[in-house]
Amino acid sequence: MMTQTKESQAALGPDGAIALLKDGNVRFVSKKMENRDLIKQVEQTATGQYPFATVLSCIDSRVSAELVFDQGVGDIFSARVAGNIVNADLLGSMEFACKLAGTKVIVVLGHTACGAVKGACDDARLGNLTLLLSRIRGAVDAVQEPTDPAERTSKNATFVNAVAEKNVLMTIENIRNQSPVLKDMEDAREIKIVGAMYDIADGKVHWM
Repeated sequence: MMTQTKESQAALGPDGAIALLKDGNVRFVSKKMENRDLIKQVEQTATGQYPFATVLSCIDSRVSAELVFDQGVGDIFSARVAGNIVNADLLGSMEFACKLAGTKVIVVLGHTACGAVKGACDDARLGNLTLLLSRIRGAVDAVQEPTDPAERTSKNATFVNAVAEKNVLMTIENIRNQSPVLKDMEDAREIKIVGAMYDIADGKVHWM
């Protein structure tokens, strides 16, 4: 499998970058992952990196972007935080990835049965986690069904997954609203900012 180069990155547009990720997830699910010489890729990227995508995902141990999209060394920037939310540090990281390092797409990747989302649904409080979960509460409030408070908890898997999807969409809007750099790049069609959900039960990525 080819290691990304300056030339291959430059030749790729946002749609092409998304297609590479989609193809990679198909390989992952079908157990036909590319046979890569990762150490050779380490050597090839020692003097520079030319990733084509930036993926903002949860820290969940089951949701490694490099694995679920079947990518190698130097292919993607992977930003991870519980609940795939954004703050100034993550926005700055994504601005670097797109504006300076040349990636063509930002993927906000949520997942089913997300522990951070469950914590937000239950209004959990624990040290610094309290502030992080408060960033997801808006998604909890935005999901209107069910209306019965007893059903709006982490015990309701359907509700949790609906909140996780809404959280992805709200994170995308936060990126656009809080980063003029990335918003301008998207408006100029230099990048795309898209959302997706990973199903921890079967490994499939569902695109929004």
